[in-house]
Amino acid sequence: MCEKDEQKNDAAVINDVLSRAKVCRLGLCDGRRPYVVPVCFGYADNALYFHTSGQGKKIDILRRNNNVCFEAEVDCELVEADKACKWDIKYKSVIGFGTAVFIDDTESKRKGLDVLMRQYSDGSFEYSANAIENIAIIKVEIESMTGKQSG
Repeated sequence: MCEKDEQKNDAAVINDVLSRAKVCRLGLCDGRRPYVVPVCFGYADNALYFHTSGQGKKIDILRRNNNVCFEAEVDCELVEADKACKWDIKYKSVIGFGTAVFIDDTESKRKGLDVLMRQYSDGSFEYSANAIENIAIIKVEIESMTGKQSG
């Protein structure tokens, strides 16, 4: 870590980043190859929630190995300088590890969707039975996470 980077393990800082971030990058273990995908997400009660179709590459990988890594950031800003090697980026970020579980029952899926929608809106939402049935809700139970601030 560069001297100007600062580890931020304060829960308030970590919660701030995860509550304001709009995209989370989910890192999966696809055999010997990592697979990273940007996803919409929601954060509540030390867990992340994602939604996806009921099939596809993410689902296939998670069924084989449900260990994940995640990253989100806010307040990104390019810092220009006179010298090429002095350019920088200001940011606050969170990196964490956890275990993904599939949420199967209808009521828990609704709750997961509510968490996800609260990430992006203060409104309340209704979900059709068809929508609930045809999506997968993935909950990542967070095992550890750290924050970092640069600039």
